[in-house]
Amino acid sequence: MTIKISQQFDAGAIEVLRADDAQSIELNIRKDSHADITQWFYFRLQGAQGEACTIRFMNAGKSAYPDGWKDYQAVASYDRESWFRVPTSYDGSVMTIEHTPEEESVYYAYFEPYPWDRHLALIDSAQASPLVRLLDLGSTVEGRDMNLLVVGDADAEKKVWVIARQHPGETMAEWFVEGMLEALLDQANPFARQCLQDAVFYVVPNMNPDGSVHGNLRTNAAGANLNREWMTPTMERSPEVFLVKQKMHEIGCDLFLDVHGDEGLPYVFVAGSDALENFTPAQKAEQDRFIADFKVASPDFQDEHGYEDGPFTPEVLTMGSPHVTHAFGCLSLTLELPFKDNANDPDQQTGWSGARSAALGAAVLQPILSTLRA
Repeated sequence: MTIKISQQFDAGAIEVLRADDAQSIELNIRKDSHADITQWFYFRLQGAQGEACTIRFMNAGKSAYPDGWKDYQAVASYDRESWFRVPTSYDGSVMTIEHTPEEESVYYAYFEPYPWDRHLALIDSAQASPLVRLLDLGSTVEGRDMNLLVVGDADAEKKVWVIARQHPGETMAEWFVEGMLEALLDQANPFARQCLQDAVFYVVPNMNPDGSVHGNLRTNAAGANLNREWMTPTMERSPEVFLVKQKMHEIGCDLFLDVHGDEGLPYVFVAGSDALENFTPAQKAEQDRFIADFKVASPDFQDEHGYEDGPFTPEVLTMGSPHVTHAFGCLSLTLELPFKDNANDPDQQTGWSGARSAALGAAVLQPILSTLRA
């Protein structure tokens, strides 16, 4: 069978330069659909069963986060359900996958995808719970639905907001939300039961549906980085943020989590609102307490490695979590999960995965409960 590489499917993204020889496949990582950002890839290879394939990504060194390729291992799957890591190297310019497919068809991706159909299934299954009300906030740039899940009693005193995939290629974020929702809707889960006694959860599993379907890393269908749109979102450029922010101001917010993935750091960590000029010692203490509680709830979470504190700049207020702290005075955190692995507890077979992201999502209910009752 002749070698064939395709990407015309949900979140597919690659450019083929050469695919006439299994040992000399040359590709380019494709740009986001409406922006000059290259990092996400996802494609299908057919016709190389049992052949030692050498797949070179020729423009890896010119990607948005080239340091992210250091010590990185791509993921592969034969059925798009079970994903595993494959040998990958990077020489500072070209990234290379060396793999011998065991089947006629194999998929390779930057990280385990979270398909649009699975997103819809997540929404559908959640709304079947008597604890959940589904709200449609409006539409994206390309007309896809912006859905909000309201979990618990809307009259509850505390309002907890959790959003994911502002950056659509950070699929681990929606895996995290799936695990959190499963735990939250489990009426035998004591942390869930206690959380819902005190609070109602407002959950946006996918903030960037257009970018997700297009196979973008970071932007929506207007080329906007949604995590730089929170100060002045518009319905033309960033309706996804505009609609969520509008609803948030209508309802209120007492705790906010914005779930992301980090290309470079092989750790789970949070970034807080320390750069805000009006960040108080009391807010710092609340943030530190959440971090300490999360470390107890999940050994995958840590606070030794993360982003260095930086000075306040106007850009800070354009980002989700510091903007929410500034607007509502509440605990607001950006949670980062790795594309690579958790260096503190590596898994040679899968690296960091959708399953571990989901497990972390379930574990987050413990520090949320502690914060609600502090």
